[in-house]
Amino acid sequence: QVQLVESGGGLVQPGGSLRLSCAASGSIAGIFAMGWYRQAPGKQRELVAVITGGGSLNYADAAKGRFTCSRDIAKNTVYLQMNSLNPEDTAVYYCNAQYRAADGRYDYWGQGTQVTVSS
Repeated sequence: QVQLVESGGGLVQPGGSLRLSCAASGSIAGIFAMGWYRQAPGKQRELVAVITGGGSLNYADAAKGRFTCSRDIAKNTVYLQMNSLNPEDTAVYYCNAQYRAADGRYDYWGQGTQVTVSS
């Protein structure tokens, strides 16, 4: 089992910045990638950014150049630094951990944190 606890969401004006954090605990040795997804009202959940155990990064087109995903291995924490936010970034942001067990691959999710970009 893996537990993910997110923090850092909130209300920000257009052009502003926020940093999200996601702390993992539990059976973290099986995690091979962590990342961020988001879900806006009436839309499907979509990938924002993912970082693998080897440090490789992958960003959605909407995040490239504005968002930075990073990690602190010692703290078992991943971050999402979001700059130049616009109203289209308003969504619930979910932390994701991809986990490999003996019987297969699993996805773990955080509880979600609301990000609202509005003036």
